[in-house]
Amino acid sequence: MSGARRKSRAVALQVLYEVDLVGHKSEEVIQHALAAEVLNEENMEFVREMVSGVLDNKGQIDDNIKKFAPMWPIAQISVIDRNILRIAIFELLFDKDTPVKVAINEAVELAKNFGGDNSPRFINGVLSSVSGQTAREE
Repeated sequence: MSGARRKSRAVALQVLYEVDLVGHKSEEVIQHALAAEVLNEENMEFVREMVSGVLDNKGQIDDNIKKFAPMWPIAQISVIDRNILRIAIFELLFDKDTPVKVAINEAVELAKNFGGDNSPRFINGVLSSVSGQTAREE
């Protein structure tokens, strides 16, 4: 199950990356991305929820990035890192189904796979600070 969830997070990241970088409509990008992947219906829905959740709460999510990474203006954070943070902060603060440690670990794994050399440490540091705002169990 976690492998499928990890794949779903990677698809959501790809969608958010394209929407952020090129400005394409999220629904069209989701349809295209899901057509290219083999995911069951539950995981396709997870991708849709992640993308819409991030986009619907982007202002609050970005405020958390600004608060916990004050030396890094949002526009100066790489597109990949910015969207990994957005997904994980959405999971930490809005989607109460994902345990805190899982959200952080999954984000660090995405950073290892898609980000730069310093991405995993940066992502982990910001998310560790953000996670202090959630009252959920570790």
